[in-house]
Amino acid sequence: MPDRYAVIGNPVADSNAPLIHNELARLTGQDLVYERLLAPLEGFAATAERFASEGGLGLNVTVPFKLEALALAYDVTPRARHAGAVDTLRRERGRWYGDSTEGAGLVGALSRRHSVRIERCHVLMLGAGSAVRAMIGPLLQAHPRSLTVANRRVDKAVRIAEHFADIASVGAVSYAGLERRRFDLVIDATSFGVDEDRDARWPAGIFGQGAFAYDMAYDDAPTPFLRFAIAQGVDGFADGLSMLVEHAAESFFVWRGVRPDTTRVYEILRPGR
Repeated sequence: MPDRYAVIGNPVADSNAPLIHNELARLTGQDLVYERLLAPLEGFAATAERFASEGGLGLNVTVPFKLEALALAYDVTPRARHAGAVDTLRRERGRWYGDSTEGAGLVGALSRRHSVRIERCHVLMLGAGSAVRAMIGPLLQAHPRSLTVANRRVDKAVRIAEHFADIASVGAVSYAGLERRRFDLVIDATSFGVDEDRDARWPAGIFGQGAFAYDMAYDDAPTPFLRFAIAQGVDGFADGLSMLVEHAAESFFVWRGVRPDTTRVYEILRPGR
């Protein structure tokens, strides 16, 4: 019987994770099967434990269960501890061990897929939601020239900066505080692209010469943030599909000890692009 892995969430029916992981398994010759696992909103832990009792060895955890996954894990990696959430669970010696692989997926996407030299960049992260904490640690480990978190509510950005003060200095500003500041890499982690009917705009004038714009959301057409960046004169840009793929590759490595080449996965998800 092949080893079993799954993505667990609610909802989970539209997840591309099974397509990605099953292709990674085929490419690397790993004998595994990866599926979707719908957990009741009040039944995450029971669903994860039942999956383990049936032979399940690993889970990718999506909304809304990442905090519950952190509580379920017997132990977690330092990057999961800094993220304050778990998105990858590995079964070992009858217990779940937690990791956070989305931030590594973002860094991998930027550096390997899009050839962004993070160590040369003044980086701006727009937004200060829970997902941002998972990104900051891996970005800092890539040694950017500076890293700034900007949010409409500056107190939320300040809390994130304070959380990572033991690793490096992180700037925290309101959107108004970005006036006359330019950045080499701008990452959008706001919900504006999802809630397009909100009267919200990104701050103009934040892109330096040759800047790269990255949206953690993704769509077949350019996202609202990427349309904004293009209108601001940005030539280099990408959406979060590459982060999704590289996040999958990172969790695959956590489970199997094999780091797959993801080129073929991109060709399947976006043929001809």
